Amino acid sequence: MKIGPLLKRARALRRWKQQAVADLAGVAQTTVSRWESGEVEPSAEHLRRLAPVLSTVSDLTRDSGLKRLVVTSPLAVHLICDLSHRLLAASPAREAEWLVPASDLHGEPLFPFATDEIREAESRLDGIGWFADATTGAVLWVRGRERAATIRMATGYCVWERLLLNDGSPARLVTTLPPGMLPDSGLIRLFDEDPRGT
Repeated sequence: MKIGPLLKRARALRRWKQQAVADLAGVAQTTVSRWESGEVEPSAEHLRRLAPVLSTVSDLTRDSGLKRLVVTSPLAVHLICDLSHRLLAASPAREAEWLVPASDLHGEPLFPFATDEIREAESRLDGIGWFADATTGAVLWVRGRERAATIRMATGYCVWERLLLNDGSPARLVTTLPPGMLPDSGLIRLFDEDPRGT
């Protein structure tokens, strides 16, 4: 991902205004706008100054309670950094779907393993206000993938929920629910019709 869209996403997920980023980098707010649009690229020195905004979470040291809830959940659930899609924690039920231990994937981006439905849903997040704090969650339908080399996926509803970690880093809780268990909690639907054809 280019630095402009990444900066815009990181800033929005961390709930920073462009002016706050500008103050951090020592530039005008219009410069941040130009960086985000891709009109110009920040210098190496500006990138160094932007590190607090662009940094991704790699562990749950300060969020041990959340980690414990994820790794002991009976549901197929995992937690990722919402900026980098790096795996932070996974439940035993989720790990059972995978062909490698979660410890082998810890800190690795999971997006390369995404299905077409996941990629399509990810591309729609800006339109539903995910990065503008307009929603706390979304649901999509995922067709199972049983013959994957590393990560198999069960067919069902995939629930994405936004979280902020103790250090302000954005995270995403990903839960898979079986067909027939569509959550009724006001999540934004990222599919147009009932995928089961009912």
